[in-house]
Amino acid sequence: MKVAIVGASGAVGQEFLRVLEERNFPLDELVLFGSTRSAGSKYVFKGKEIEVKLLQHNDDFKDVDIAFTSAGAGTSKEFAETITRYGAVMIDNSSAFRMDDDVPLVVPECNAADALVRPRGIIANPNCTTIMMVVVLQPLEKLSHIKRIYVSSYQSASGAGAAAMAELEQQYRELVENKPVTVRKFPHQLAYNVIPQIDVFQPNGYTKEEMKMFNETRKIMHSDVRCSATCVRVSSLRSHSESVWIETERPLEVEEAQKAIAAAPGCTLCDDPANLVYPMPLHTAGHDDIYVGRVRKDLANDCGLTLWLSGDQIRKGAALNAVQIAEYLISVGNVK
Repeated sequence: MKVAIVGASGAVGQEFLRVLEERNFPLDELVLFGSTRSAGSKYVFKGKEIEVKLLQHNDDFKDVDIAFTSAGAGTSKEFAETITRYGAVMIDNSSAFRMDDDVPLVVPECNAADALVRPRGIIANPNCTTIMMVVVLQPLEKLSHIKRIYVSSYQSASGAGAAAMAELEQQYRELVENKPVTVRKFPHQLAYNVIPQIDVFQPNGYTKEEMKMFNETRKIMHSDVRCSATCVRVSSLRSHSESVWIETERPLEVEEAQKAIAAAPGCTLCDDPANLVYPMPLHTAGHDDIYVGRVRKDLANDCGLTLWLSGDQIRKGAALNAVQIAEYLISVGNVK
């Protein structure tokens, strides 16, 4: 098994290295690719130093079985044919192919089998906020069909990459030292602030991030569910959180929802408000599961339920989800 990581020097690329090693992913050879800026960098994997190769249009992917790509939509589109030409499965973390009809959009806890039908050799990894939400909603969907979702996200700086995390830390230092605040990665100062905009605004007043949650949720869950989202950047460093309201066809009791979530793969119930126990980014960073708490009846809708979730979007929201897709393909013998 020969595996490639494209975009090895980025935040998600680095997480790929950690996740593959932690899970003892069954590979015989690992190759790393990057841009002219990162080519030549060296990273250690299982005690062995690997040098990042320059991503080029050549035959470097001829013997690759699985390629994890996380270098941006433009790079994914440009190099997709080069990567898949000889049969490699491309598991792509960008938004390039997510809504293409001939590219499966996969969260293994929800629709793993979709990964088996990939006419172009590409499997798309969904948006991080969508992944986290559908992992939690899938067990509730099995109890009663979810008709509507209302969600507000609280997304950490790490969702915008390693440079954004560094900028947030820099902003706090500058504020403490009474210096002018550096603002490059966000539309406004993030330190001591929240920004109700992630990605660019669309003609309907929603951002691209919010529309991803609408469209991707329907494709993953094979559902007619309608999702209205407000995505907000907050000044936590790592892990996203979401406040989610759902309307189901029949009323769900809190206890049956909690039981279903607790038993679901990829979920951890963390719900004891009487003892101040609920998920927070401070505690969910670095963990694989999505943590769920504050499950309660919606006071405005008899068929409504509301909950709070938090999870590490660089892990389950990106690298881990992609690796789990690859693990599924290997388990069913569906890799070249």
